Amino acid sequence: MRLDKLLANTGHGSRKEVKALIKKKKVTVNGQQIKDSGLQIDPEHDSVYVNDEHVHYRPFIYIMLNKPSGYISATADERSKTVVDLLPDAYKRFNPFPVGRLDKDTEGLLLITNDGELGHHLTSPKKAVEKTYYAEIRGHVTEEDVTRFRRGVELEDGYITKPAYLEVLKADGFSVVNVTVTEGKFHQIKRMFEAVGKKVTFLKRIRMSDLVLDDYLRPGEHRELTEAEVACLRSAGQKKR
Repeated sequence: MRLDKLLANTGHGSRKEVKALIKKKKVTVNGQQIKDSGLQIDPEHDSVYVNDEHVHYRPFIYIMLNKPSGYISATADERSKTVVDLLPDAYKRFNPFPVGRLDKDTEGLLLITNDGELGHHLTSPKKAVEKTYYAEIRGHVTEEDVTRFRRGVELEDGYITKPAYLEVLKADGFSVVNVTVTEGKFHQIKRMFEAVGKKVTFLKRIRMSDLVLDDYLRPGEHRELTEAEVACLRSAGQKKR
């Protein structure tokens, strides 16, 4: 890895600013002052210091975000605020992206990382990773709806969804449910309820595989995942109900 890339990724400024640090003799590698910002180094074995402070290299970041309504699940957009806009600049230097997507008006658990391999693993249809949503529904959710979700619901375009698990928490003219799916078609949960004559008025993702949204995270807040949580996500896959 180039030295200037390492320093830029660890929050020591742009590549131009890193070159200025090197020119001012503020950077050492293995105890030697460096003049070449393009020097190739091994970040796991070479000892890098800036202003006498050791540089700790980390290739990946893993962030749990409680996505608020009004933000889109993207890295950049000319018209709307994105979930990446909610992160401090120190994280943005890693070029992170959201894993999967939540609709603009949907809240809840969103994983943001720069680990492309993990992102592909969690969104691959072959892995069928479970995602659970809390939903408030206009209409009376019935046992018949539970059965239809379990069998797969035919959407307005003729697509039949994979089986989904519907847990009714409250059922009357205004219902509250948890619904678990293993795919992520466009507006899928909203379309599933429309197919059974009901309307989603509020939607929040609360779980992805075994990763559960922290109760203390308010909309827009985030935290880093633990090593155990990352390991759990790496082994995520279809569960048998």
